[in-house]
Amino acid sequence: MRIKIFKARNVAEAMAMVRREMGEEALIIDTRALAGGVEIRAALEEKEEEKGELPAGPGRERQILAYHGVPEALLDAWELTDLPCALERYLRFSPLPLQEEGNPVAFIGPPGTGKTLTVAKIATRLVLERRPPLVITADTRRAGAVEQLAAYTRLLGINLFVASQPSAILRALARRQQGEPVLIDTCGIDPFLKEDREQLTDLLAAAGAEPIAVLSATLGVEQAASWAMALAELGARHFVPTQLDLTRRLGALIMAAFAGGFRIAEAGIGMNAADGLVLLTPQELAGRLRAGFEEKSPAGPVFDFQKKVHFA
Repeated sequence: MRIKIFKARNVAEAMAMVRREMGEEALIIDTRALAGGVEIRAALEEKEEEKGELPAGPGRERQILAYHGVPEALLDAWELTDLPCALERYLRFSPLPLQEEGNPVAFIGPPGTGKTLTVAKIATRLVLERRPPLVITADTRRAGAVEQLAAYTRLLGINLFVASQPSAILRALARRQQGEPVLIDTCGIDPFLKEDREQLTDLLAAAGAEPIAVLSATLGVEQAASWAMALAELGARHFVPTQLDLTRRLGALIMAAFAGGFRIAEAGIGMNAADGLVLLTPQELAGRLRAGFEEKSPAGPVFDFQKKVHFA
């Protein structure tokens, strides 16, 4: 806030000086009489510099990534002349491995990241492509998980097999038809917990499945990086970020992909299985990063720490 004092022979002259130098938005916070005139103290709330005013170039690209929460150390190491080129150079992008006769794909990650919805979205797309998949759920731990995926598969007219043990996985895979893609929904795990790691490793080995990491874009940057590295140790090479519609900042997506060495595949946006997934390319991701940075007005309330922090 900028504060300035104006002195004049009368109030009218002082107010004219205020409006001329500080504009119509200035607030009068004090007025007092002086010998031979008046004194007015006025204040003006200084506006923050508009984000979008930096010209294109390294400075602007760095500011965009910093806004999204990418750490300074990474920004110092990256060459940021052009954002799409930087993303293509330092990150990996590749479609999901859903080729005919390919290995089953298993979607792994912590609870609540959208693995089941991701399976439903991919299954919907494959049905529309006339390549109906074999869908297996190994998630018998979470209440209602089987019923949730069963609701989707019934609408698609395909079968759902429940197989939480390696032996059951093998029986389900015995039903696979030639050229049929296989999608496996796994239960949410803590990859830092030995028991969870061992159970998932046994399941993946029995299925001969390629694990796909599923992480929410709403995670904190450091949390996303640590989760990504743990899932990479379990064999994940591809990455599906989810819940992009629930966050305005995408630093977690970038850090998860970078820390895990993942190939960014597609992104989950929205709760409708029919909407499918969005293919992420360097150009698409750069556009989303820029759009989030340039958006001026937040969609919801902004927490004001100065007004809300109280001391006991």
